[in-house]
Amino acid sequence: MPTSSRATLVRTYAVLAAIAGAIVLLDQYTKHLVRTLLALGEIWMPLEWLAPYARIVHWTNTGAAFGLFQNGGMVFTVLAIIVSGAIIYYYRNVERASWLIRLALGLQLGGALGNLIDRLTRGTVTDFVSVGTFPVFNVADSSISVGVALLLVDMLLEQRRPPAPTEENPAPHSP
Repeated sequence: MPTSSRATLVRTYAVLAAIAGAIVLLDQYTKHLVRTLLALGEIWMPLEWLAPYARIVHWTNTGAAFGLFQNGGMVFTVLAIIVSGAIIYYYRNVERASWLIRLALGLQLGGALGNLIDRLTRGTVTDFVSVGTFPVFNVADSSISVGVALLLVDMLLEQRRPPAPTEENPAPHSP
């Protein structure tokens, strides 16, 4: 591989690594704080008036994001590895101008890796954000969800863009 191609590839993946790395660090740090400061099942509520709406609770999860499909740990471990590999492989094909897709893939990769680390090192995923009656989740789950939402937003924006001019369909002339 020529040096210029290698440098371009490194620059391309640096953005992905920075986004995913920041998510993994934030995810693992917050989970560490929860595991260290709260007993399993313990709730921390610094502002009592927020109690009906939001709280921090130490919880574990053997399923998917938001507590879905409990006891599917091995399936989700394998799935996280496959999805991470697919993101890394596909990322190099995303145009530089498609910053929303690049951000979305970085968030999804960081989230997948954050929960994968828990599965591989602990056998369960630590969750701690409890909002209303919504299932308890963590930074990695949020990152994956926001990444999916950004991909959907990009798809909607792409549908609304006028088609690029081609030889068969040139751009209309302005009067």
